[in-house]
Amino acid sequence: MHYTKPALTFEEQAQLLLKRGLVADKNLLVERLSLVNYYRLSAYWYNFKRIDIVTGVESFAPNTTFDMIWGRYSFDRELRRFIVEALEHVEVAVLRTCLVEQFTLAHGPFGYVTLANFNPRFSSTDHARLLSELTETINRSKEEFIGRFSGKYTREAHLPLWMATEVMTFGQLFTMFRNLDRGDLQVIARRFNLYPPVMVSWLHTLLFIRNICAHHARLWNRDISIRPQIPARKHSPEWHSPVKFNNTRVFAVLGLLCYLMKYLEPSYDFLARLEGLLLAYPEIPIREMGFPSNWKDSSIWK
Repeated sequence: MHYTKPALTFEEQAQLLLKRGLVADKNLLVERLSLVNYYRLSAYWYNFKRIDIVTGVESFAPNTTFDMIWGRYSFDRELRRFIVEALEHVEVAVLRTCLVEQFTLAHGPFGYVTLANFNPRFSSTDHARLLSELTETINRSKEEFIGRFSGKYTREAHLPLWMATEVMTFGQLFTMFRNLDRGDLQVIARRFNLYPPVMVSWLHTLLFIRNICAHHARLWNRDISIRPQIPARKHSPEWHSPVKFNNTRVFAVLGLLCYLMKYLEPSYDFLARLEGLLLAYPEIPIREMGFPSNWKDSSIWK
């Protein structure tokens, strides 16, 4: 089957939406479509779309306004910004600070180039790939500290880890973190009263979420394909009662960020900021984000 849809001007795109029953001012619609791609916006009107099973003709549900769609788009943008701010704290504190301290104290500033300092499951091929990617990242970097170090310590083929992590990507940092020696991983996870597999799972999910945010993709009602592990009930009942966290939706991501921020930045009132965002967009159906009706009863938010 060949794709036959033609490219349309912004005016033609607006006219098509109006023809399908969208309630909107055409001029405003053209203006917004010129700022936000039609296909990107279509993710936010998908739930309002109807398709005739006989004719295949698409239309909008009665009384669907562009303001309703734009509201969901705007909320999603603000949600991503809110999450990115918290993610910055997690990335810097956990991956660029705790990891560095624990690893270098145990194995030295250049210990990361030695495979034996990692978990046995970290293959030589994957370790070599990480070092190769890091070398490419360092060579592309324009950071002044790299040039100063290389010019002074001419016999060193690598940067100390505390320097290297300043230019490593989140993905590279996570690869290193997930392959830490069991003892090193336990020390870091214990700081957050978590078991290592749970913490690794959370960071993997946050890497996935970070990539979504970096590409400005829809997040608010997305099914989370890389799902965070919910701590076991016998060790952490607060994740199960009186509110059970569903790890398929962004509600669980917000919960784990709130949990981590209590350890990283106690003065950062995550709940108040989240409530402020939700109050600013009261029309958003938060149940589609995984929020149960009694979500505030969980001690995770306290």
